[in-house]
Amino acid sequence: MWLADRWEDFAVLDSSDGMKLERWGDVILERPDPQVIWKQPQLGKSEWARAGAVYHRSNKGGGKWEIRGNVPERWTVSYRELTFHIKMMGFKHTGLFPEQAVNWDFMAEQMKASGRKDLKILNLFAYTGGATVAAAAAGAEEVVHVDSSKGMVAWAKENIAASGLADKKVRFIVDDVMKFVAREIRRGRKYDGIIMDPPSYGRGPNGEVWKLEDEIYGLLEQCMQILSDNPLFFLVNSYTTGFSPSVVSNMMALTISKKFGGTTVAEEIGLPIGTTGLVLPCGATARWVGGSQEKG
Repeated sequence: MWLADRWEDFAVLDSSDGMKLERWGDVILERPDPQVIWKQPQLGKSEWARAGAVYHRSNKGGGKWEIRGNVPERWTVSYRELTFHIKMMGFKHTGLFPEQAVNWDFMAEQMKASGRKDLKILNLFAYTGGATVAAAAAGAEEVVHVDSSKGMVAWAKENIAASGLADKKVRFIVDDVMKFVAREIRRGRKYDGIIMDPPSYGRGPNGEVWKLEDEIYGLLEQCMQILSDNPLFFLVNSYTTGFSPSVVSNMMALTISKKFGGTTVAEEIGLPIGTTGLVLPCGATARWVGGSQEKG
């Protein structure tokens, strides 16, 4: 498993009975997590009571936040030189998936090790731009950020500015990913690295329906046509239940590796839980690297 264990501004403090206790900077939150099926908290009730807000799921779907303390409407957390805006959203989210830091590090290491100054990076299903910010900070000549939500794209712009990267060349695009990639093929545009973190189910800005199991393989085939002649990396992350690391790896082996060679490695990603030695699993990532790159 690849662990995102280099955080200072974030930590999973404890977990039990479907809930996790987290620290986001100075703010403590309690949120549901379906992976937490054990029922043995390591911290006492007084520690769990420190949560400034708790998200309660509804039996009818969704849920709501219960504010118990002085929680700001919005605040920031930093990961190394990167800074992100955080706020409590619907469906328990905060605008950032901290486990993705392990993929930001991988991507930055590949870019810096290449020594290339001409790298063009594409971030699909880009959300609030964690990978976009990381790629810009790592020295990409251009980053293209694509998401179907206008609000998420606006948030990503704020994160770029908060990280002091407003002068970097980043193109922010509100669009359906499949339609965008098809247009890039027609335009003949090429990218040296592609990142995607597709949802299990979603809709584009004009109501386009996305179902991961129906669309992901075709999207990988399409993306091969917009990779440069000497691509650096291709990264696919999945939170979809049932999509094991091997499933994602097999898809990439039959598409990206078949055409470009190189190596595909896939693992679970996760977060350490306090000082217990336990790990919270947080999805699966497959990483393809070109033949001349490191295989880590």
